[in-house]
Amino acid sequence: MAVRLKDFTTKDTPMTRGHRMCPGCGAPTAVRQGLLAVDKPVVITCATGCLEVSTTIYPYNAWNAPFLHCAFENAGANISGIEAAYVALKKKGKINKDIKFVAFGGDGGTYDIGLQALSGAAERGHDFTYICYNNQAYMNTGAQRSSATPTGASSTTAPAGKKIPGKVQRAKDLTDIMAAHHIPYVAQTTLHNPQDVIEKVKKAIETPGPSFVNILVPCVLFWRIEPAMQRDICKLAADTRIWPIYEVINGEWKLSYKPKSFVPVEEFLKPQGRFRHLFKGDAWKPVVEQLQQEVEEKWAYVLERCKETWEPK
Repeated sequence: MAVRLKDFTTKDTPMTRGHRMCPGCGAPTAVRQGLLAVDKPVVITCATGCLEVSTTIYPYNAWNAPFLHCAFENAGANISGIEAAYVALKKKGKINKDIKFVAFGGDGGTYDIGLQALSGAAERGHDFTYICYNNQAYMNTGAQRSSATPTGASSTTAPAGKKIPGKVQRAKDLTDIMAAHHIPYVAQTTLHNPQDVIEKVKKAIETPGPSFVNILVPCVLFWRIEPAMQRDICKLAADTRIWPIYEVINGEWKLSYKPKSFVPVEEFLKPQGRFRHLFKGDAWKPVVEQLQQEVEEKWAYVLERCKETWEPK
């Protein structure tokens, strides 16, 4: 399943140039990288969100594959309906080629409002890939917190102040939830390594049945980082282990990346404006300690599931 990056240097992907995403946004990077290795025809649906509104501004369109915009909450239902229609038409002999089906949704449309449709589609066993471009908030409507937002992040609906340090709840672990559906392929990655993104999405799309890929992508507006930091901040997410990189293949957990040394979670937090308040004095120091504890608990859980050990330098 290994891919060579040089094989894709001149290859176009289903999402073309000319979209209106912000400079440094991780969503188009995830889409373009993820779909690079797709060789078969693909039909794409996308929940309402930044990716949809910025790539389909009438009369312009940044997609050169069949693309259907669906409502915020029903990307999972939409892609399963399209796939079911394809299966029926193929049985009737009206379609004679293999087609793959991919749904995109942000964390708001995946972790929260669209979870019921995604869960139902996975449980029914449709042959599709769902890719969550996870920027950890509702960005299309103004940086409201979602259930993917980390503890301590300041958002418009959970602003940091004297009473609260931003969001007080722990982020939902949707990748683990999808693995619990016992579907053939589940993966978690970020933009720290283009080859990892390409390989994981390729596996997901080529695996028969439902698959899910959760890609952490930075939002320069909400995370309050410089656009050029896209890859660096994702690398820090992997190195601090706040975002473990792994996959689950037919129930077998496999760790994809082990940091060589211990990097405290604050190294991921400090460059981002959404966490800046945590480092102004000692008032919210316990929140950073809590986040570190969450990281250690999750990392220990992933290592156990993957039957791995870790001895950092």
